[in-house]
Amino acid sequence: MKFSVYQRQKDLPISKNSVRRVLEGLCAFLRIQCEEVSVYFVSEKKICQLHEEFFNDPSPTDCISFPVDASYLGDIFISPLAARQYDPARPYEETLLYLVHGILHLIGYDDIEPNAKRSMRKMEKKCMDHLKQLKLKITP
Repeated sequence: MKFSVYQRQKDLPISKNSVRRVLEGLCAFLRIQCEEVSVYFVSEKKICQLHEEFFNDPSPTDCISFPVDASYLGDIFISPLAARQYDPARPYEETLLYLVHGILHLIGYDDIEPNAKRSMRKMEKKCMDHLKQLKLKITP
């Protein structure tokens, strides 16, 4: 499985290798079998552009996912600045949560309806606990 990681921001230094290790552990835990997934760490300006273009909402957001198909799982765009602003004491853990959230969206989880949102939050917690148990995290 290929994990493409792109650093397109300067708000939070992120090790691409740490992200790849997290993705390996997460995809194994979720039994995801695909050929590739891409993760883009982007600036607030870029996440706002994407949010406006695809969701008609120009406000900043933390994570946007674009599912593709079973072979190429999709693209995840993450704003590390949103993580720094939301949880200044633990921006890397918050960024990790955004990555988990994005992967779950790519495999079909949703957080619009209340029941679906509860299910997604429950799975986010399971994934975060699993990654913590494996000592996998996003690092500078």
